[in-house]
Amino acid sequence: MSVYTEVERDDLVAFLSDYSVGELVSYQGISDGIENTNYFVTTSKGEYVLTLFEQHTFGELAYFLDVMTFFYMNDIPSAHPEADSQGHYLKKLCGKPAALVVRLPGRGVNATATIEQCAQIGAVMADMHLVGQSFQSRRPSERGPEWRQQTAQQLLPQLDDERTSILENELAHQQGYATLGLPEGVTHSDLFRDNALFEGNKLSGIIDFYFASDEYLLYDLAVAVNDWCVGEDGLPEATRYQSLMTHYLQKRALTESEQANWNMVCRAAALRFWLSRLQDQLFPREGELTQIKNPDAFLSILKYHREHPLTLDFN
Repeated sequence: MSVYTEVERDDLVAFLSDYSVGELVSYQGISDGIENTNYFVTTSKGEYVLTLFEQHTFGELAYFLDVMTFFYMNDIPSAHPEADSQGHYLKKLCGKPAALVVRLPGRGVNATATIEQCAQIGAVMADMHLVGQSFQSRRPSERGPEWRQQTAQQLLPQLDDERTSILENELAHQQGYATLGLPEGVTHSDLFRDNALFEGNKLSGIIDFYFASDEYLLYDLAVAVNDWCVGEDGLPEATRYQSLMTHYLQKRALTESEQANWNMVCRAAALRFWLSRLQDQLFPREGELTQIKNPDAFLSILKYHREHPLTLDFN
């Protein structure tokens, strides 16, 4: 949620005039995240998050907004877009596609997650995977195995010998990822600690569905485990992991093929974010407020999964 496009007050006032949200009171850029331009917007009737999409076209964005609305309508605690006077969720602002989303109470989790927070994320992710089976729209992942292969080829010339060796070895190990045949469905695919809002230990909602796509459900779970279940050292920690997984598995059991491929999918999820953060670090985009996250955090997690496969035995 960086700021790449600066929005002038007069332009925002004109934009908001087509919504039933009252008068503009204030707005400020959000520096968290890295993909789109985001502002907190306060009006006389409420608080919102304004997103200007830097890399997606109007045609692509309808899917993400439909996902958000679908989960909201199916009682998943999640942010939902505001419709304009014509009933549209998407408009143009500063030449970019833009959406106004209701701002939920609470804050993202900046420190290590608590056991209770992990439990709630596991439970809500299972709910999302179950209700998501009836979602009709389809969209392939933008950051799947083909993207990982292409991005790796771009990055390899920039890496030292150790990282080159790890990356080439990992790509070889994951060659069969696309043909695993695991259960699929609509996934968040980016459910990090800063994409879930809490008031203390109470989950108030899931945000930022802009990487949503059809993927292995197990991949969505692995993305969450790799972020929510780490301890102070940045590596998977047993009690957080058990809490998240136990509450997920109480609602949705894993198939035999999912159990057999859990380690590979955990590694694929770690590889995806190592590569994207390396790309942001080595080929940064310009922005007024930007945050480039440390790629070594996910290199460490990838190394951990290569050496210490996570158990699925919680007895």
